[in-house]
Amino acid sequence: MVNELGAAESSTRARTRRAILDAGVTVLSQHSGASLAEVANAAGVGRTTMHRYFPERADLITGITADLTEQIAAATERARPQDGPPLPALERVCQAYFALGDGPMLMLNEPQLFGPAWDHMNEADRAVLELVERGHAEGAMDVALTPEWVLSVLWSLLYSTWLHTREDDVPEHDALALCLRTLRKAVAA
Repeated sequence: MVNELGAAESSTRARTRRAILDAGVTVLSQHSGASLAEVANAAGVGRTTMHRYFPERADLITGITADLTEQIAAATERARPQDGPPLPALERVCQAYFALGDGPMLMLNEPQLFGPAWDHMNEADRAVLELVERGHAEGAMDVALTPEWVLSVLWSLLYSTWLHTREDDVPEHDALALCLRTLRKAVAA
């Protein structure tokens, strides 16, 4: 019985934390200077609850950064960049990242919020670089485009795609199709 209560409490805490992180991404995407009170309101929690999870705004930013890093790592793993021909693998990575939506968009749009924590190379980035190197070795990708450049192009295209859906009211499916077509043509040998 005690284990069940502990599990229920843990589950409730996880849901509350998730709600705050999601609200933080949404609110900060719309207004990067938003307060913790605004994030708490959007998450449907009180200020006391908000401060229990994230006492300072910097703590919320750190939490969002860690969460997005985990989401990107999980998306990279789901995309299986090491499997199959390089171009379709890169397209899978692009699709997996696109599905993450507002989080990466916030990181790209407001890098000053996240500082050096977002600037370092991580495992997901290395997986994409290895994919591009494999694409070069197999003759599928333009060898004049460095792996780092292709990674930058990937994120730039994703940013443009997210903007296209929001600002031009283009359906996500159509915007993603344009993104994938552009990516394919940009990096193909």
